[in-house]
Amino acid sequence: MSQGANRHDGSGSGMSGSGISGSPEAGFAGAPHATTVVALRYADGVIMAGDRRATMGNVIAHRSMEKVFAADRYSAVAIAGSAGMAVEMVRLFQVQLEHYEKVEGTTLSLEGKANQLAQMVRQNLPLAMQGFVAVPLFAGYDTARGIGRIFSYDATGGHYEDTDFQATGSGGRDARSTIKLGFRENMTRDEAVDLAIQSLYEAADEDSATGGPDLVRGIYPLIAVVDADGYRLLPEEEVADRFGALIARKQAERAEQGLPGGGAQ
Repeated sequence: MSQGANRHDGSGSGMSGSGISGSPEAGFAGAPHATTVVALRYADGVIMAGDRRATMGNVIAHRSMEKVFAADRYSAVAIAGSAGMAVEMVRLFQVQLEHYEKVEGTTLSLEGKANQLAQMVRQNLPLAMQGFVAVPLFAGYDTARGIGRIFSYDATGGHYEDTDFQATGSGGRDARSTIKLGFRENMTRDEAVDLAIQSLYEAADEDSATGGPDLVRGIYPLIAVVDADGYRLLPEEEVADRFGALIARKQAERAEQGLPGGGAQ
């Protein structure tokens, strides 16, 4: 998990004794699965990012799947696990938040949104026990506290606030390790975006189900920013430029060490 203590919100139990895996990639191989998504805090909000690959067993089912969505103006949700279940969960979550705002004339608090999503994950538990595990990652800007916050989930609906960062999906461990090594308090937006990009690159390097930048097709991970100005996706051109800079830097490092692949390709 992320640096610092994680807070259990008491909305669900852990996976112990349940007989199912809490890992979203450990699902039914006959359906497309979304893989790696990450979230991390920076000085003014949160960054959320996800690769674009969906897999079905050992086959690439989709090369340009969207896994990062706006939940509402000040929050974002990313998905891992059974793709169909997860996308439908996100759509229903978006409608519920919009309906609440129209009926009540105000938005739910960020914790209220996290609790609402936890209930939806818990309702999917019977299907999760059959292998259709859908596990979201939720993050947003807390307008009351003026900070970015991140919540992760397990398949039973338990949700936990992560102090600094979190990643889930088949490449989540590698992405988390990369962020852990590079994370520091009060990073700028650009520093946090570059760290998220590096985490997905390293995850794709180790995990076959995680898609890295596809330079031939022009497909790059989705990167979203949520701060006091709300939710917005980074332009694809900016993401491509940042991946290009990362690859150039790695090629230069290999060239300095005299390793194959160093220098311009």
